[in-house]
Amino acid sequence: MRRVVITGMGITSALGSTTESAFERLKTYKNCVKHWDKLDEYDRLNSKLGSFAKGFVVPEHFTRKVRRTMGEVALMATVTAEEALKDAGLLGDEIITNGRTGVSYGSSTGSLDAILDFYSMCIDKEVKLLNSGSYIKMMPQTTAVNISLYFKTHGRLIPASTACTSGSMSIGYAYEAIKDGYQDVMIAGGAEEIHPTQVGVFDTLYATSSKNDTPDLTPSPFDRDRDGLVIGEGAGTLILEEYEHAKARGAKIYAEIAGFATNTDGTHITNPNKDTMAEVMRLALNDAKISPDEIGYVNAHGTATINGDIAETNATESVFKREVPISSIKSYTGHTLGACGAIETILSIEMMNNKWFCPTLNLKNIDENCGKLDYIKDEGRIIDTEFVMTNNFAFGGINTSIILKKC
Repeated sequence: MRRVVITGMGITSALGSTTESAFERLKTYKNCVKHWDKLDEYDRLNSKLGSFAKGFVVPEHFTRKVRRTMGEVALMATVTAEEALKDAGLLGDEIITNGRTGVSYGSSTGSLDAILDFYSMCIDKEVKLLNSGSYIKMMPQTTAVNISLYFKTHGRLIPASTACTSGSMSIGYAYEAIKDGYQDVMIAGGAEEIHPTQVGVFDTLYATSSKNDTPDLTPSPFDRDRDGLVIGEGAGTLILEEYEHAKARGAKIYAEIAGFATNTDGTHITNPNKDTMAEVMRLALNDAKISPDEIGYVNAHGTATINGDIAETNATESVFKREVPISSIKSYTGHTLGACGAIETILSIEMMNNKWFCPTLNLKNIDENCGKLDYIKDEGRIIDTEFVMTNNFAFGGINTSIILKKC
């Protein structure tokens, strides 16, 4: 099996729109949650909070013609992909268009405003808001397809629309495509644009935070007084490359993907299952051929929902059988849904390479029902480790685990 490394990264998030600025923002110990005035328009919506990408700029060369099939989610995906290819030194390289590069990318949905344009056809009985790009903006594979079209790739296209595991699933499938020899380079990641309907999805499940007057105090993963998640937006793109190919061209290598696994619960569509969560971590460790003792840090899914936090942390305890260091980046960014797996992989790499790991914000009193782990809180932690694990879980009982190795 071939080794797979990461040679380029691009990000837009509430923490910032460069990897360096996003990582440095973690050190301020301040979250990015704001009161979202637009949500005040909706009756019977409990949460009025959101977390928004900071510093995202669409380059001028993304002309109207280029953008005609791109909603905001595809724009974030494609712009960060361009930044990642530049970072990798592969932008304009012939390998992008000769069939040896593929795209593996995801989001929970396409652009929701485009979906509403189709809905208007059913309500108004008139085709007035649709155009030739409406469906491309709406479709769940819009991020992957627009990236492929913009960069003229001819390799595999792997769209992942698996809710909150879309980004991590895309990275895992890209890793497998290179490891098994199908591609030499993969553009991988996830994106999500924020929309009131996404808040509505979780609000109806009583899973959103309603600390509308104190946005700096939420979300609070693993805390006994948490009251739910906050929706965010952003995108993260990584360039995965076969190790020998990267080495031969003298590429900068950020990290190696040592292991990946995914499985499904097969039990309930929204309630998490700690047993299959634990199993996916074990499968990733087996793929990496390492023991749990070699993992120095776990980046948690950590959404600040009661059932999710309890299931995830108890699953983690059952795998590691020790108080492994753990924290949640979502305490800063909110839950970016299809983007979270990619954004958190990028930041986990940055933390691993800088030997500094962020705390979970707003974690004051650890829920006694959560697993017995080493919860990083209050201040960041200096940890020198060769391996970190990052986990994500999604509606539908979809579980993912990625293991990263320092290079």
